[in-house]
Amino acid sequence: MTTTALAGPPPATRSGGRDRDRGRASRLSFLRRWVSPITLLLLWQLASATGVLDERKLAAPTQVGATAVDLVREGTLGTETLISVQRVAIGFAIGAVIGVALAVVAGLSRIGEDAVDPPMQMLRTLPHFGLVSLFIIWFGIDETPKIALIAMGATFPLYLNTVGGIRGIERKTLEAARSMHLSWSQRLRHVVIPGALPQVLVGLRQSLGIAWLSLIVAETIASQEGLGAMITDAREFQQTDVVVVGLVVYSLLGLTTDSVVRYLERRALAWRS
Repeated sequence: MTTTALAGPPPATRSGGRDRDRGRASRLSFLRRWVSPITLLLLWQLASATGVLDERKLAAPTQVGATAVDLVREGTLGTETLISVQRVAIGFAIGAVIGVALAVVAGLSRIGEDAVDPPMQMLRTLPHFGLVSLFIIWFGIDETPKIALIAMGATFPLYLNTVGGIRGIERKTLEAARSMHLSWSQRLRHVVIPGALPQVLVGLRQSLGIAWLSLIVAETIASQEGLGAMITDAREFQQTDVVVVGLVVYSLLGLTTDSVVRYLERRALAWRS
């Protein structure tokens, strides 16, 4: 028996086998995750076809799909979706800037914490959906109250997670940065941001989720354009297929933005794996 036989396969071969096993397991896991959604769709279609589910209450999946195709061909779905995405992008950007900026002030300075954190903690306990009427009184029924509602919803999760991330940085690390005579901007760039990044990304995902939820509420109240307006008009005429199409698009947009953040998280935090 040779030494090679006793030693077993080369490391590269074993590594390649493990990679193939992980890839196969990942594909099987992906396929398993689709079993329950497809089963629910089939049950939904069966209930509609047999009359168990009244189509006036909820249209069948096939009808929803046909309606979606018609709305795409007409250009309605694309136009309304673009308007909704634009609202979320602007509102989320404003909320993110405010949340991160205030978190840096509160997280890095005791005076800043005393000045910023108390009002932020009080404001975050307010149900911001309850402020819709007040926003309409202040800003009218144009774009401003919708964007303000989205921005307010996105601010607090990002603020709380960023503050938590900054406070989670080891004190010795910050002291070492000061002893190296790094400027405030250098400490922020080389110590604070990398140290707080995992929590910031968690807050980013939460803020995006609340931003989409805020959009749904904002667009179903005094809105003439966007997916919410399309859903509201369809509700008046009991077009449940159009309502479901709008809701599906909302969910797909939310899943897409969440997937983008998760991808960025894997890339930015590759050093942790």
